Amino acid sequence: MLKIYNTLTRNKETFTPIQSNQVRMYVCGMTVYDYCHLGHARVMVVFDLVSRWFRTSDYAVTYVRNITDVDDKIINRANENNETIAELTQRFIDAMDEDAAKLGVIRPDNEPRATAHIDAMVEMIQTLVERGSAYTADNGDVFYAVRSFDGYGKLSGKSLDDLRAGERVEVDTFKRDPLDFVLWKSVKPNEPHWDSPWGAGRPGWHIECSAMSAKHLGEHFDIHGGGQDLQFPHHENEIAQSEAAHNCQMANYWMHNGFVRVDDEKMSKSLGNFFTIRTVLEQYDPEVVRFFILRAHYRSPLNYSDKHLDGAKAALTRLYNALRDVETTSDAIDWSHLEALRFKAAMDDDFNTPEAIAVLFDLANEVNTNKATEAANLLKNLAGVIGLLAQGTDAFMQGEAANIVLDIDGLIKARIDAKAAKNYAEADRIRQELADSGIALEDTPQGTTWRKA
Repeated sequence: MLKIYNTLTRNKETFTPIQSNQVRMYVCGMTVYDYCHLGHARVMVVFDLVSRWFRTSDYAVTYVRNITDVDDKIINRANENNETIAELTQRFIDAMDEDAAKLGVIRPDNEPRATAHIDAMVEMIQTLVERGSAYTADNGDVFYAVRSFDGYGKLSGKSLDDLRAGERVEVDTFKRDPLDFVLWKSVKPNEPHWDSPWGAGRPGWHIECSAMSAKHLGEHFDIHGGGQDLQFPHHENEIAQSEAAHNCQMANYWMHNGFVRVDDEKMSKSLGNFFTIRTVLEQYDPEVVRFFILRAHYRSPLNYSDKHLDGAKAALTRLYNALRDVETTSDAIDWSHLEALRFKAAMDDDFNTPEAIAVLFDLANEVNTNKATEAANLLKNLAGVIGLLAQGTDAFMQGEAANIVLDIDGLIKARIDAKAAKNYAEADRIRQELADSGIALEDTPQGTTWRKA
């Protein structure tokens, strides 16, 4: 029985789909005004993992991850760059897709863009106004009346009184209550805008996901996910909007992945410890980054450092080395096998990847000891379920170094010839030349191999 920790109830619950053997999952995606960072990488990899496991467990999955392609940051960046919003957002959508593909992330079934769903947002706002859950302010903005929704705070555990007492943002004088949030923003100079019953303008951020999830998954669906930072206020506001508009529960299970920290500090541009996926992939193989993310439980904080990435690289190398001299095939997994059962039990327990990966290392130890083909096949195929060990051993070891403008094989042969001639100084010089270029040699009884250092 697959169990999921539900942020809404603060309990681990047995997963029961709304429709038998079907999973409808919505995940809040990226606001595309810059390159994706490590926090985005974690969201992409975590919910790719969730989707993969549901499919492995014979569920029909509809996975929707939205794209926010209009908001204040996008507008400001496009103006700074003297380019159109469409040019800016498409450039970063393309970059996001490239980064995700390198990390082994399978494309979601649907990636709706906010700008393609303005009509659905307007329709939902109209319903909220008609039901007394929203109002038009004197400046033409439309606000959600937070106190009209009795369940506000049920996801985050925050009470309205506590929120009011802790209100620190500048109070919009057009709001009836400081806690109210904007659904529709009236038009401003040099901003994109659309027609609406309240005049020209554009939607607020929170309404986007309520409208797009209902459009593509229905008013009531199984799982809503995203980063922990979205729990409040974004997801809290989504619940208020959606449940007031539709008179039903929005999602049965709410999943949130933990923060990414850098050397035990929260990652932020202001602290100067902000890393894009592209920056990290300049130094590490994408599969090492994926492995690093999956090594931690998705709800735990993920602490990024070169030391931890180096540790992930060494650990993943151990798994690949176990498969070096063993033939493997892509067989169907025998789920009655003891180690497969352990793997499945871990994944069914709230996607416990640390325990699942521990099973992979036990299998690697068995392969190293006995060179057992069955264990090697199981190692390769179980790892494939979570998007690991997708390369050949040599391809992983050599990585990007294979593209170095250097005759590696020729230098290895010259070193072998030098050793045969007892010219050990020359052999050492060649080894050092390769090492200086990031190439490590390994002398084995079968010959000399190389890998990226």
